[in-house]
Amino acid sequence: MPETTAAQAVIPVRIPRFKLPRTAANPAFPPGPRPRYPGQFLVEIARNPLAPFIVMAREYGDIAHYRVGPQHLYFINHPDLIRDVLVTNQKNFRKSRGLERAKRLLGNGLLTSEGEFHLRQRRLAQPAFHRERIAGYGDTMIEYANRAHSRWHDGETLDVHAEMMRLTLGIVSKTLFDADVDAEAAEIGEALTTAFESFNFAMLPLTEYLDNLPIPAVRRFKAARARLDSTIYRLIDERRRSGEDRGDLLSMLLLATDTEGDGGRMDDTQLRDEALTIFLAGHETTANALTWTWYLLSQHPEVEALMHAEIDSALPGRNPRYDDLSSLPYTRMVLAESMRLYPPAWAIGRRAIGAFQMRGFTVPARSVLLMSQYIVHRDSRFFPDPERFDPGRWTPESQAGRPKFSYFPFGGGTRFCIGEQFAWMEGVLLIAALARNWRMTLVPGHPVELKPIITLRPKHGMRMTLERRAVR
Repeated sequence: MPETTAAQAVIPVRIPRFKLPRTAANPAFPPGPRPRYPGQFLVEIARNPLAPFIVMAREYGDIAHYRVGPQHLYFINHPDLIRDVLVTNQKNFRKSRGLERAKRLLGNGLLTSEGEFHLRQRRLAQPAFHRERIAGYGDTMIEYANRAHSRWHDGETLDVHAEMMRLTLGIVSKTLFDADVDAEAAEIGEALTTAFESFNFAMLPLTEYLDNLPIPAVRRFKAARARLDSTIYRLIDERRRSGEDRGDLLSMLLLATDTEGDGGRMDDTQLRDEALTIFLAGHETTANALTWTWYLLSQHPEVEALMHAEIDSALPGRNPRYDDLSSLPYTRMVLAESMRLYPPAWAIGRRAIGAFQMRGFTVPARSVLLMSQYIVHRDSRFFPDPERFDPGRWTPESQAGRPKFSYFPFGGGTRFCIGEQFAWMEGVLLIAALARNWRMTLVPGHPVELKPIITLRPKHGMRMTLERRAVR
């Protein structure tokens, strides 16, 4: 593995100002602000969902309290407290109301379902994500990376975020449905983008009551949902009629039997919900992680040079394969550090079923607890000089002694991301396959700004210029 280095440049992130006056000391609750006017928090969240999290952590520390009418909100900013919520006491929590409202798009899939139904669905889906199964998808990932390589040109300027979205859309379509959607990729991609951009609106309180009103955001959301439903139900119907096992994730889900429970299989609605959840999560999150990785590499050529040296040594004159992953440790460290600074899923919410104790405070039943990967990943107690891009943080020696939930890009506990191993494999293989042939430099003056929806997108895309490398 190449000797690691640290890049000193500070990551440019523009966060709008968000100020709330401090609440008078109340021994019943942790410290926190009070609103200047009713509904201020919802207004600020709608403007920039990330800004309140940053302010709460900066001003109030590990645990902060805020009240919106009768609703208690707790911002949790320490790994040990996050572990208590996601692991130790996880039976006392449900998904937040925001994700309950996400059922309007995702249905009752793994991301949104609860209780015994969630456990049943996870049992049915789990075999599709076993290491042995996903190892077979490596060739598909490289095939689609080669397609991107063949359409790119030396000196060309393009939106790398759009390219990564197209690339991961193709991969998830092929591995999930054994479907080549290149012909309709633009239309599906637009529907996915519209669905995600409607999410901030859809997850606000009371918006479910606006479904029948002629509001532009509602119309766009419904049209995007209908477009996605049409595609997914068509693919499910074609597969049921053919009866084929094509070795893809859809075949696994169709054939899966709940041997530990009722012995049943998924019906079409359940298949749709799980497929759409995987489709959205597997496409969007990886595309964002890759985009931020290319951006960071463009700003830190010394890191890029070390990664190129590893790739050139491990892959002399050829594309990567699944078996090469163990020979690309620094490339994986680059991806890990990219997801530290720009976690694709940047926050998790839970709702308490019953009252419980935390740091000497009684947290009431039905309180909402908010935990942000973006905040904890940049905590200097766990990551010295946290704004610095330093893949060396991910050597085994550097990780030793660091709290588990100081880094949780895939969540944790019984609801950790079922596709984590798929995502790591896809990310490292695609970085290696593309970086073997290309360097990418940010277009001068291109604005780099966060767009926190469910995931952490670049607000203005990522305009970059391609430079072809001489293949070693």
